[in-house]
Amino acid sequence: QVQLVESGGGLVQAGGSLRLSCAASGRTLGITIMGWFRQAPGKEREFVGVIDWSGDGTLYADSVNGRFTISRENAKNTFYLQMNSLTPEATAVYYCGATTRADYRDPMIYDYWGQGTQVTVSS
Repeated sequence: QVQLVESGGGLVQAGGSLRLSCAASGRTLGITIMGWFRQAPGKEREFVGVIDWSGDGTLYADSVNGRFTISRENAKNTFYLQMNSLTPEATAVYYCGATTRADYRDPMIYDYWGQGTQVTVSS
């Protein structure tokens, strides 16, 4: 069993920045990909980006347009989503997920999810 806990959400003005954290614990052996997703009211859970477990590589959705960065803190099973130049369209609950597969864009293949953290961007 793997436990994921997101934190760092809150209220930010348009154009501002926010850093979300995802702390992973438990039996993490075998996880290959850590993904960030977001879900706005009435919408599907949307792919934001991923990082491999080692922290060596990242991929992002086109929608973030180079404004988001995912990273890993070495010596801790903690992953970050740095969000810059935020717009109101980024308002959503942000989730981290863990998977042993490589089809990272599909939330259905993730084995574990955190509880989510709310991000609200005011205009």
